[in-house]
Amino acid sequence: MKSAYSLLFFATTMVLSAQSRNFLDVPYLETSARVDTLVTPDKIYLSITIQEKDSKGRKSVEEQENKMAQSLKNLGIDVDKQLTIKDLASNYRKYFLRSKEVLKSKQYSLLVRDGLTAGKVMAALEDLDIANTYLEKTEYSKMDQLELELKSKAVNKAKKKADALTQPLGQQVGRAIHIVDNSQPYYPQYSDNRQLKLYAESAANRTPEPLDIGFEKIRVESTVNVKFKLTE
Repeated sequence: MKSAYSLLFFATTMVLSAQSRNFLDVPYLETSARVDTLVTPDKIYLSITIQEKDSKGRKSVEEQENKMAQSLKNLGIDVDKQLTIKDLASNYRKYFLRSKEVLKSKQYSLLVRDGLTAGKVMAALEDLDIANTYLEKTEYSKMDQLELELKSKAVNKAKKKADALTQPLGQQVGRAIHIVDNSQPYYPQYSDNRQLKLYAESAANRTPEPLDIGFEKIRVESTVNVKFKLTE
């Protein structure tokens, strides 16, 4: 029994060794290619914090929340779908204690689709005296599809490079025998500038005017390494 097992192990090792040698013995050409593109983010997240006012005419979080919701609706924003509470475990965060009273705050994440809307939101919140608002992150909604398209383009580019290299030699590029995807995964772009203002004051009347600004584009790239079999 032991002898049969040893024979089987030896045969398996020989097959694997032969396959390895056959792969190395095949004439091949190795090329790499990289493609990239820039896309405009279409998912813009704004972080909004409402704090209970520490003043004689204190405005509660609830009162400010309702005014904010109405203001956002006036801008055509679907608050049920685009406005979410960040801290789902607790709606309120204690941030200051004074005279045994707790001043409350509530934090939200608002999704908008373009820079003009983001600017209008910032200006509207400023009018409501809700100044603790900043750009949180930007994303591109069709990123998965775009990454697949770039991978295909990278492979096609590698094939064209292989054809260009072998044509002077009178050889032809055959099927791919090894492909490695060296692309780096995409991650959402988080903003480092929490004081970003998306509106400007008019020189004539000093009235806040939303800017139709373009957010920094997202660079997406794909890199592949391909080995092609060579034929005469």
